[in-house]
Amino acid sequence: MSFTATDHRMMARALQLAAKARYTAAPNPAVGCVVVADKTIIGEGFTRPAGGNHAEIEALQMAGDAAGSTIYVTLEPCSHTGKTGPCCQALIKAGVSRVVVACEDPNPLVCGSGLKQLQEAGIDVELGLLEAQARELNKGFIKRQTQGAPWVLVKMAASLDGRTAMASGQSQWVTSPAARIDVQRLRAASCAIITGIGTQLMDDPSLTLRITEQDLYIEDPLSQPLRVVVDAQMKMAATARMLQQPGPVMIATLEGSAQREKSQALVEAGAEVLFMPAVGQHIDLRVLLKELAQRGCNQVMVEAGAGLAGAFIAEGLLDELICYWAPKLFGNRAKPMFELPIDTIDAHLALSVRDMRQVGEDIKITLYPDKDY
Repeated sequence: MSFTATDHRMMARALQLAAKARYTAAPNPAVGCVVVADKTIIGEGFTRPAGGNHAEIEALQMAGDAAGSTIYVTLEPCSHTGKTGPCCQALIKAGVSRVVVACEDPNPLVCGSGLKQLQEAGIDVELGLLEAQARELNKGFIKRQTQGAPWVLVKMAASLDGRTAMASGQSQWVTSPAARIDVQRLRAASCAIITGIGTQLMDDPSLTLRITEQDLYIEDPLSQPLRVVVDAQMKMAATARMLQQPGPVMIATLEGSAQREKSQALVEAGAEVLFMPAVGQHIDLRVLLKELAQRGCNQVMVEAGAGLAGAFIAEGLLDELICYWAPKLFGNRAKPMFELPIDTIDAHLALSVRDMRQVGEDIKITLYPDKDY
């Protein structure tokens, strides 16, 4: 299918709009929409927070009269009624003549039916313009819809020799203030932040967002992500700092009488305690991720020590690894990035570099694991 330069320019604008929703749209996808008449944008919009307008409705409302126009939208218009009505019917009612869609909606309630309804109404429908960019923007939503699990991003900060903390556990601060601000952007784009009890006991972190809507150049209000502490033996104290901060906290622990007894104080302090099945002596991380997906989490970020971060990788749960490398050497007695049971070179985990840039004094590298690791 051949697209014009105007088509590319208008879809690129729709993707820019969709990016405005990536911090606030979940559990919905981040979608952008542009209404064009005579090669001029007459309306545009993006997904508002859950319960608010979808991108198409926002764009149609701005356009006013959209009859005969062309619509550029980054995701297939929905065809079902949830908290809002079906967008494909709104487009049909508006009398648009052409709809250009970047990618199909993986939601089983949509998944081609929106395109079909538009075509049956006599609207010219074209699919696939800048599809890769649109899929990247909604990789968490797509994974949740197709695999029943959120996108798992593991974030690590390390010295140049791959050390994340001193032997004592001291880890503040490995990286520069600029890198720590960049991590705030990653938190803002995540529905949940997962850490381990070791990190919680050593650092007593808040794991809250310390970034504003103005910092991110967005209009809709940010929400604190769910903070999840993996604490198999229920060692976390009710006086933990994160329990004194705004936003929800979940403690994932193993089923047991001792854990049940200890959980009451945490519940009274405001935490939710989730009793999980075990794999050996540890929490079943796959079940935890499935639970988070059922709660509408599109993307989760693991901010943990070598043990838990290594467990996500060893169990094949990693989708994306972001490392911030500080120009420092910590030495061989400092703690490594991951605890991974790899004994031979051939057993290594292969990663592909997707992006590399300097952030303050540090180097940020984004990597994806090779398929089927």
